[in-house]
Amino acid sequence: MPVLVVVGAQWGDEGKGKIIDLLTEKADVVARYQGGHNAGHTVVVGKDEFILHLIPSGILHRGKTCIIGNGVVVDPAALIEEMDGLAKRGIKFEKSFFISQNAHLIMPYHKALDIAGEKLKGNKKIGTTGRGIGPAYADKINRKGIRMADILDPVRFREKLSVSVGEANFLLERFYNAPLINQDAVYEEYLRYAARLKKHVTDSTLMLGGLIAKNKKVLAEGAQGTHLDIDHGTYPYVTSSSPTAGGACTGLGIGPNTVKEIIGIVKAYTTRVGSGPFPTEQENALGELLRERGREYGATTGRARRCGWMDTLIVRHAVRVNGFTSMALTKLDVLDTLDELKICVGYKYKGKTYTEMPADLTVLENCTPQYITMPGWKQTTIGVKKYSQLPKKARAYVEKVSRLCGVKASIISTGARRDETIIIEQPFKKTSKK
Repeated sequence: MPVLVVVGAQWGDEGKGKIIDLLTEKADVVARYQGGHNAGHTVVVGKDEFILHLIPSGILHRGKTCIIGNGVVVDPAALIEEMDGLAKRGIKFEKSFFISQNAHLIMPYHKALDIAGEKLKGNKKIGTTGRGIGPAYADKINRKGIRMADILDPVRFREKLSVSVGEANFLLERFYNAPLINQDAVYEEYLRYAARLKKHVTDSTLMLGGLIAKNKKVLAEGAQGTHLDIDHGTYPYVTSSSPTAGGACTGLGIGPNTVKEIIGIVKAYTTRVGSGPFPTEQENALGELLRERGREYGATTGRARRCGWMDTLIVRHAVRVNGFTSMALTKLDVLDTLDELKICVGYKYKGKTYTEMPADLTVLENCTPQYITMPGWKQTTIGVKKYSQLPKKARAYVEKVSRLCGVKASIISTGARRDETIIIEQPFKKTSKK
């Protein structure tokens, strides 16, 4: 009983933080199921802005249980810094915040290998944040990662660290010509982290199972978006985990039959950070307008996001692989000033028209997007709280996107604040029915 999963439908940065924060009001538990501190959720509460990287957005609400699941890779230094920052702003979470004992840790050598690897790729780099996310997941899959439980056992930790640092230093010295990692310094540093985090570490799968058995409402939040998924994204320009809905089950240790609703977060236009194909990208004045009006800069890195028109092919693909039951359409207000809007409904490449997203990266990188055009509404939608109060042309845009993507809108965001939202249908209300 019931789990609601929130998934980004594009390349991340769709505005998940606000929607998760909004849905948290109806939830008992908020659990993060994948990714690392390369992701950031921006939440505006009144006049205050919070940027969360690892800790679930539910931490901003009293009485909510917040869990970092086993599918997340954790940089302890970044986590403690985030905890301290929240504490200074009056956020209390000592009794409500938990970390899976099976969550893998990002180590200093992961960061070193990440940076050195990107440097070596030159103009073919993936565009990682250099925070060690990929190498940490690689060690996990290679069955040589260090987990949260390991640093609570000093003897076991030293044994595992010795092997890992030895291998990493061999690569750093012989292959990358990069500085070496000091094993003893890392050991002492991570034992200090263990002492600080120990009281939060638990068997999160057992905890979640018990909460679900008690009919507690669980909100599962992912980072990034569908098209950065390691299996279903624009590989190799992807993240190293599974932001898609299936990742919630493996990343939290819950059964698929516990998931009752899956809401896809869809930005009213499209953005992307880093390298990789982006058919509807606008490298012009329009792209700059979207960037400035939408404040399209990374919450974690500050990097400017690439911006372009709504692409219904990539969203429809996301609907298919996630099984969205509804969507939250975000940042509609960013389009308020435009005379006309374009929606991508196909790609043309070498005389062939694609109406579904192709797996071939060559097509995505070189295709010509096929658009339909709709009139802009040229009125402000900021703060509108009822669907009927939206301009008629704005409603027409929402309904066209919904039909083309094959999923209905349950939420529409009309601004950055919690209260600047139209709730058409409350997702958790549906999951409450037995």
